[in-house]
Amino acid sequence: MSQAPQVLDEVSTKPRLVFFYSRQSGRCRRVEGFIAQVLQRRRNHETFTVYRVDAEERPDLVTRFAVGTLPTLVVVDGKRIGARLETPRGCREIESFLAPWLR
Repeated sequence: MSQAPQVLDEVSTKPRLVFFYSRQSGRCRRVEGFIAQVLQRRRNHETFTVYRVDAEERPDLVTRFAVGTLPTLVVVDGKRIGARLETPRGCREIESFLAPWLR
């Protein structure tokens, strides 16, 4: 997964999946694994540009995206937030959340 939050200001041709997390959270580590499984299972690694945002290192982005709970997934499509999922519980929930963009 990529780590370049400053690029969030740019308009991309493909949607960006932003994963807000905390290094201390076991739940966040599990969700990271779920994301990898969902993208691998349907061969969608190239569908999104994935950004990992450590909430402690980038509180400015946490505020900008109004993240209140960790982990949180946000899809940025163009210059708009296309979808938001707080505290995902598993692969099925993440897959349903990302369905509009998956092949």
